[in-house]
Amino acid sequence: MSLSVDSIIERIGGAEKIASLTGVGTEAVRKWRQARAIPPKHWPVVAKAAGVPIEALQPGASGAETSSSEFSSHDQKRDSIMSEQSGAVSGAIPDGATAALVLADGTVFRGMGFGAPATGEAIGEICFSTGMTGYQETLTDPSFAGQIITFTFPHIGNVGTNAEDDEAARVSARGLVVKQDLTEPANWRSAESLDAWLKERGVPGICGVDTRALTLRIRDKGPQTAVLAHVVDGKLDIEALKKAAVAWPGLEGMDLAKVVTCEKPYGWSQGVWEWPSATKPLPAKLRKVVAVDYGAKRNILRCLATAGCDVTVVPATTTAEEILALKPEGVFLSNGPGDPAATAAYAVPAIRGVLDAGVPVFGICLGHQLLALALGGKTYKLERGHRGANQPVKDLATGRVEITSQNHGFAVDERSLPNEVRVTHVSLFDRSNEGIASNTLPAFSVQYHPEASPGPSDSFYLFERFVAMIDARQASGVKAG
Repeated sequence: MSLSVDSIIERIGGAEKIASLTGVGTEAVRKWRQARAIPPKHWPVVAKAAGVPIEALQPGASGAETSSSEFSSHDQKRDSIMSEQSGAVSGAIPDGATAALVLADGTVFRGMGFGAPATGEAIGEICFSTGMTGYQETLTDPSFAGQIITFTFPHIGNVGTNAEDDEAARVSARGLVVKQDLTEPANWRSAESLDAWLKERGVPGICGVDTRALTLRIRDKGPQTAVLAHVVDGKLDIEALKKAAVAWPGLEGMDLAKVVTCEKPYGWSQGVWEWPSATKPLPAKLRKVVAVDYGAKRNILRCLATAGCDVTVVPATTTAEEILALKPEGVFLSNGPGDPAATAAYAVPAIRGVLDAGVPVFGICLGHQLLALALGGKTYKLERGHRGANQPVKDLATGRVEITSQNHGFAVDERSLPNEVRVTHVSLFDRSNEGIASNTLPAFSVQYHPEASPGPSDSFYLFERFVAMIDARQASGVKAG
């Protein structure tokens, strides 16, 4: 009998029917079509349902479309692992599994480990990012401190890694979760593979995970703690990992800006990347700007420089007196991780001192939340965070919609804002706040990342708006300091 995998699936009654019979998801069935082979563990059920002998399903058999080289044992292991992920793990360890992702609600995802084997376990808040590119920039974004990242895009690793694309000196994310095996680099800028890059930095990863099921769980049930463990022999104490996940306190109430900030002030003078000259030349006129580093990405500093700022970066705990002693013409409040209410203990007094001095202020992400707190507002934890490069935001003044890059799990409570603060931007996903401005002070902020690396460049105008605000203040006769 000569039957293809497609024919067998249709003979049984379609993808949903065969998925129900074998206990897998329809995504696994799609992969069978793609690989032109059905994993051996499902042969008895499939053969019986299709009315064909088991031999007809074996690679190389009469009627089979594929060979063992087309459907490798490694692929079989990955698909076998994914087919057994149903929200909980049975006692048996799937063949080839060397890692596990354990959620605080008891859910366990088995998979194959890559990157650095965990010396202990990587523990943090599990989140998902919808970005299709920029995994290196995402992993080195300090805003991901304390988090394990799930990429919804299945093909991760295809551009490799290089020294230029790091957004900070170290990886802030605690672990990486992907669906497929890491893709081999196929980009001329690649210096080494993502797997080697992760090993050098001590970051564990897991593949073979049904990231769609994981993402839906996060979307529907909200963020929770997860533990990622990767050992060579795959022997893991799942119950101990569950207890560790439950015991971790979570990001609410956690101040992580102190962990990721710079140790001492430094200057920045590099513009944004531009092919083929490497970076854009800086404008002739530069404004003296102090950037408070709550977890600043390097491309944010590049955007400030390109917009016409002479940037001095200072640690998160720098006081208002220390900032004003640098005689800034403007102060920038960077992105960063953790709970803004916790960071506010030292950040809000500093921001308030700068505001009272009349110095123009521009904040993004965590800096946006901290500015709102300094102006009298409050923040709260979102049911699900905004992370990825395809987030639509509406500018209420112009009606213009920007496609933005975002990474945050907290938001500003619009209802708490005083009358002298107006809302400027809202999310078109959930109507949460995306921007504010003071009616009485030269200060504004947005929740998203206008530097957009990775992501769209719709929002660079905000850096230009900040520079225009500085120039307007200088034109009025007010001098820095």
